[in-house]
Amino acid sequence: MFQERIRCKKLLDRVMSAEQAAELVKDGMNVGTSGFTPAGYPKAVPLALARKVQETGEKIKINLLTGASVGVELDDALVKAGVINKRLPYQTCDSMRNALNTSGEVEYQDIHLSHVAQQVRYGFYGDLDLAIVEACAITEEGCIVPTTSLGNSPTFVKAAKKVIIEINTSQPLALEGMHDVYIPEDPPNRGPIPLIKTEQRIGTTYIECDMDKIAAIVVTDIPDNVKGLGGIDDISKAMARNLISFIDKEVKAKRMPKSLLPLQSGVGSIANAVLAGLVESEYRDLTFYSEVIQDSALDCIDAGIFSICSGSSLTLSDTGMKKFFTNIEKYKKHIILRPQEISNNPELIRRLGIISMNTAIEADIYGHVNSTHIMGTRMMNGIGGAGDFTRNAYLSIFLTASTAKDGNISSIVPMCSHIDHTEHDVNVIITEQGTADLRNKSPRERAMEIINKCAHPDYVPLLKDYYESTLDSLGKGKCHTPHIMGEAHSFHKRFIETGTMKEKV
Repeated sequence: MFQERIRCKKLLDRVMSAEQAAELVKDGMNVGTSGFTPAGYPKAVPLALARKVQETGEKIKINLLTGASVGVELDDALVKAGVINKRLPYQTCDSMRNALNTSGEVEYQDIHLSHVAQQVRYGFYGDLDLAIVEACAITEEGCIVPTTSLGNSPTFVKAAKKVIIEINTSQPLALEGMHDVYIPEDPPNRGPIPLIKTEQRIGTTYIECDMDKIAAIVVTDIPDNVKGLGGIDDISKAMARNLISFIDKEVKAKRMPKSLLPLQSGVGSIANAVLAGLVESEYRDLTFYSEVIQDSALDCIDAGIFSICSGSSLTLSDTGMKKFFTNIEKYKKHIILRPQEISNNPELIRRLGIISMNTAIEADIYGHVNSTHIMGTRMMNGIGGAGDFTRNAYLSIFLTASTAKDGNISSIVPMCSHIDHTEHDVNVIITEQGTADLRNKSPRERAMEIINKCAHPDYVPLLKDYYESTLDSLGKGKCHTPHIMGEAHSFHKRFIETGTMKEKV
């Protein structure tokens, strides 16, 4: 019975259908929702809103803010109904991507994830009219117990004029207690965030909420629409081996302890597969301070590799979710979920000495990384939290397969078609071919390190030819970062014209 989940009995009279709650969403509103890659997002109310617009033809356009990516019941349903005017800060939805890149129906603002909450509180996006958040329970005091993510929910609830709560009965009540909700004061009143160890808790297990703002409570049982993770193939295994080998050398050189420093890993199949490589390593009793907790993190807990995992969401596959729910009391001892303003906070990343491991779409020969745009123009997902960690990490590592599209695209290029992370912030690049350590290297030294150690053999001659011809054209040794600007994107131009970056024979 859902009544046991709504412990504040004063709020029972605000329980209504999703269709009734959807009437609260008006044209022109700024709406913030729970959800983070994609876990713990509202489902029933967005679906009801999409049906209403499609059936009645009523014009409703909203600006949608989330934590990060959300499921099809939110992004896909609303974009297909034509409800979304502007979207931020991150997405992974095919129909949304088409609306950004092809039809242009949706304006998209790509933002560092750690920045969003403060910018909302400062009013950068105007007033937040409505927050819609998923919960597993409401406390006696009217506070919200989140489900599988925290994201930006605490700030959205604090800033919104009205709040809709979706009580999701498919989410177990045992989730209560996993969360650590902390909102820092804003400048000029901000003090240090009092977190100095990964396992530390500094906040509450619930989101405080003014009961007068709760306009509707909707009961649903729609589970998170989790995504499957790609298999761990030979390329991912090779990248994992290269990563472990690099870490081994760092420990041997005494640049980090045998227990390492807290690890961070991006979201997705490559990140999950590379992290899984730790299971075969000799490392034990490590800590994980990241955004997302994926299947491989559970495996690392099981193997005694991770003693604590701190993140902003449980981003698990269907298999991983079943495993988690079956053993939830065990995993609760090792997992803390925080707001993304804390999980991705630059102050904490720098203080804890995070080793960041994120994935790249492409990297160029000088160490710049593109993690958002295909061929420089088409948005894939967004920068997410990669920039938060890369810029502030003790060690920033990017991983990518050396080629894509069956070998027709080189992931190592003369110049990135779009740059999200500059050479100043990227310490290490790893492909299945090898590891390029870019520390203490000039641009010309980085170029040879990346070409020789990370590029696929099919593209090494082409990359070396570009680099050598650039040196010859500009005068050897007379240019700090050699480029012939008209030819710098020759690889991308060749792919657009012929369908492959390879040189025609």
